[in-house]
Amino acid sequence: MKTIIHKSDSRGFANHGWLKSHHTFSFASYQNPERMSFGALRVLNDDIVQPKMGFGTHPHQNMEIISIPLKGALSHKDSMGNKRAIEVGEVQVMSAGTGLTHSEFNDSKTDEVNFLQLWIMPQELGVKPNYEQRNFSSEGKQNQLQTLVAPLDKLEDNALPINQQAYIYKSNLEAENTISLNVKSTSNGFYIFVVEGEIEVANTTLDKRDAIGVLETEALEIKANINSELIIVEVPMH
Repeated sequence: MKTIIHKSDSRGFANHGWLKSHHTFSFASYQNPERMSFGALRVLNDDIVQPKMGFGTHPHQNMEIISIPLKGALSHKDSMGNKRAIEVGEVQVMSAGTGLTHSEFNDSKTDEVNFLQLWIMPQELGVKPNYEQRNFSSEGKQNQLQTLVAPLDKLEDNALPINQQAYIYKSNLEAENTISLNVKSTSNGFYIFVVEGEIEVANTTLDKRDAIGVLETEALEIKANINSELIIVEVPMH
């Protein structure tokens, strides 16, 4: 087993006034050659968008983009004709494929939006763009793994499809509870991001916004020291 620990205060940070963004991996002005990716996971941004502000229309190509709101609602509009808000409890996926443009905006006049955006490198280039979003029940992640995202050819548990052999799980673990992870493929690794709380995993204690990458293992156990919320990404490592 190999581990890579990313403490919350080691992330890159950009303050644009309207946007405050923590970057787990190299992104925009934050460039760290030791933090380029974890396997196929290329980006994990923790963004706070101020009221009545947002990202103007911009392009994406050949990337699987997953957005997970933690607080507030983010309005989405894209070149495929999709226009709707994504709220806490929902997850949005975009397979950018051959190319698309989209914008993201905080329509609230008073409240910030906090969301995670993950980019996963695709297994196949030049696919037809795809957009989907779905609400996931809070009960489905209580002291267990809830599958949010899965490969297009291996969909399970109402998960959203992406063009990669990767999975994203969510779990709300109550204090003293444990969950077990088992890799879908021996070439995969786990990247565990603590949204809230404190956990023990791989002989390591992780706090809020800390993360750990674990590779070269087939199984893993996570214990919550206090009530914790986790995002777990399983991705091919090569």
